[in-house]
Amino acid sequence: MRKATFARKTLETEVKVELNLDGKGIADVSTGIGFFDHMLTLLSKHGLIDLKIIAKGDLHVDCHHTVEDVGIAMGKALNMALGDKVGIVRYGSFYLPMDETLVRVVLDISGRPFLFFNVPFGSQRLGDLDSEMVEEFMRAFAYNSAITLHMDLIRGTNSHHIAEACFKGLGRALREAVSMDARETGLPSTKGVL
Repeated sequence: MRKATFARKTLETEVKVELNLDGKGIADVSTGIGFFDHMLTLLSKHGLIDLKIIAKGDLHVDCHHTVEDVGIAMGKALNMALGDKVGIVRYGSFYLPMDETLVRVVLDISGRPFLFFNVPFGSQRLGDLDSEMVEEFMRAFAYNSAITLHMDLIRGTNSHHIAEACFKGLGRALREAVSMDARETGLPSTKGVL
């Protein structure tokens, strides 16, 4: 099984992530930010990635450090769990509808970290999460997992629906990209490296 544990401790946060890419979508998430916990649980469920996260951060300041550091730790854990990447599908994409909202998520487990994020939110808050933290999480996750990630809002007005579509869509695209391809005997790259 492709599993990893990664811990990160700074003066601002303490985060531990356990991740299983071949799981059943079981999540046990505690960040102190209820809406963020909900989003990570959705990612886990739709990605069929077992995910355990315990994060304690300086929430008396705001949610930024906690969200970013969870993204960093999750990205590092994903990269570790992928190991040599031999046999993976590599690419993943998903269009996620959520009522009036439609979000497109496309990713490449490329070894070249990049984020293109075109997802405007109409409100500044999503429960106890600043809406701009969705992009901060995606950036930290993409850069620390060394994936190329594109996320676009095609249509939508409800900020809750938009955020859900982003996290569910990421889960579904990851589910495809990390899957094993029975016909792929090496790395899915003509360069010989990812």
